Amino acid sequence: MSSATSTAAVSTGSEATDIPQERRVVTEIPGPRSRELHARRQAVVPPGVHSVLPVYIDRAHDSILVDVDGNRIVDVCGGIGVMTVGHTDEAVVAAASAQLAKVTHTLFTMTPYEPYVQVAEHLAKHVPGSTPEAPYKTLLMNSGAEAVENGVKIARKYTGRPGIAVLEHAYHGRTLLTSSMNHKAAPYALGYGPRVGDIYKAPNSYPLHDGLSGEDAARRTIAFLEKQAGASDLACLIVEPIQGEGGFIVPAEGYLPALAAWCRENGIVFIADEVQAGMARTGTVFSIAQFGVEPDILLSAKGIAGGLPLAGITGRAEIMDASQPGGLGGTFGGNPVACAAAVAVFEQIEARDLLAEARRIERVFGGGLRELQAAHPAIAEVRGTGAMLAIEVLRPGTREPDGALVSRVVEEAAQRGVLLLSTGVHNQAIRFLPSLKMTDALLADVLAVLDESFTAAGA
Repeated sequence: MSSATSTAAVSTGSEATDIPQERRVVTEIPGPRSRELHARRQAVVPPGVHSVLPVYIDRAHDSILVDVDGNRIVDVCGGIGVMTVGHTDEAVVAAASAQLAKVTHTLFTMTPYEPYVQVAEHLAKHVPGSTPEAPYKTLLMNSGAEAVENGVKIARKYTGRPGIAVLEHAYHGRTLLTSSMNHKAAPYALGYGPRVGDIYKAPNSYPLHDGLSGEDAARRTIAFLEKQAGASDLACLIVEPIQGEGGFIVPAEGYLPALAAWCRENGIVFIADEVQAGMARTGTVFSIAQFGVEPDILLSAKGIAGGLPLAGITGRAEIMDASQPGGLGGTFGGNPVACAAAVAVFEQIEARDLLAEARRIERVFGGGLRELQAAHPAIAEVRGTGAMLAIEVLRPGTREPDGALVSRVVEEAAQRGVLLLSTGVHNQAIRFLPSLKMTDALLADVLAVLDESFTAAGA
């Protein structure tokens, strides 16, 4: 068991916000109460709903999770990118609570309400390519997978074409369509029946392994799609500007602009899947802005509503307007409580200058990761942008992934009270998605635990 040096606790009078922002381990991980709950869970929840760490959380604030045994765990995963503004952010909680007392649901396609319109206005303000004179338009749904599904649906309607182009190492969700789009079949599509057709998986830009310039990697992607799919049959090319589940892969400079130009020349809708990289995480509101690309459609979710379920499909007006009345929507899509929370998130991005906070985390934590790389030869690369960072772990002197070492490091860190998450097709990377409120002291503590964990894991 171990404990970090204390930092100042937040004191606002509520049980959640009084959680000290420090790591503290008081039992084994998972503790006895978590093990009790896990036994109950196994009787009523199927194993397909897997948990990375079966530690049951009682409350949380900013970057700390408190489990039912009283352990304070540093959350470096942020609900896989959801808690960008931190757990139980006061402004988000206040906005959602106020809306909860007013209207919880009417269904926007029956009787609309202002918070939905406010979220669409915020998205129109921030999506690259949208202007006050010609703003992009937004459909709101509940999840990232729903955003992908609707983005594809809208692109097909607009173009009248069937084909969907995706990239190697991509992850887009667990629905029937999105699991068919993923690079990795297991566990997302394996055994679930026929997969959706008219999906073409093209090689992407992976600088660590392919050594290609952005222009050369784009030529390879385009040549594949022209041969395997035919540009005239493609409705859309959907890309994660920085890939998530695939390993936080940042493409080489020039790669995405070349793909976007090819799409425009061939009438293909260019869709930026910003479900994980968006909402200020990378130092811009949407990461695609850093690549100089204006997408035809941009997808957002995860961090957009501070922990409540919401997703946006935001696109050029002529594309979004191609769908007939009644063709888009869903019962809970754009729920007013989730929308109120999302408005608060957008306001927090500006009021707290969270873009600068993302850049601070890149500087402090990214710099610390590079120091770790110098001490541990298994760390082949530190990559990412803002508070979306990763390390790739290979067998020293080779390009062979070492997923077993990653698993040991993640487990060692968990025992020390730091929640980490592996990623990559071969489980060869560790991804870091901290809250933008994580302090320098807490980041330093995480780096110390990582150092200890690599050493304990034999690296």
